[in-house]
Amino acid sequence: MGSKSHERENLEGVLKNSLELEEDLMRTYLITAERVHENDELKERLQNFAEGNAKRSKQLLDELKKH
Repeated sequence: MGSKSHERENLEGVLKNSLELEEDLMRTYLITAERVHENDELKERLQNFAEGNAKRSKQLLDELKKH
């Protein structure tokens, strides 16, 4: 197996692990957001933050798969 192929596999592994972590964090932030009742701004920020991070990790993984 070539160096570039090995490097790509390593990068893909890192991105997959990151995506899993971001998805776990997203669930945690969304659960936390559901518990916030008196601060709509904080609730919205938690939701946006969680969804944005997971989305960016998925986009990086998708980009890698294209090339």
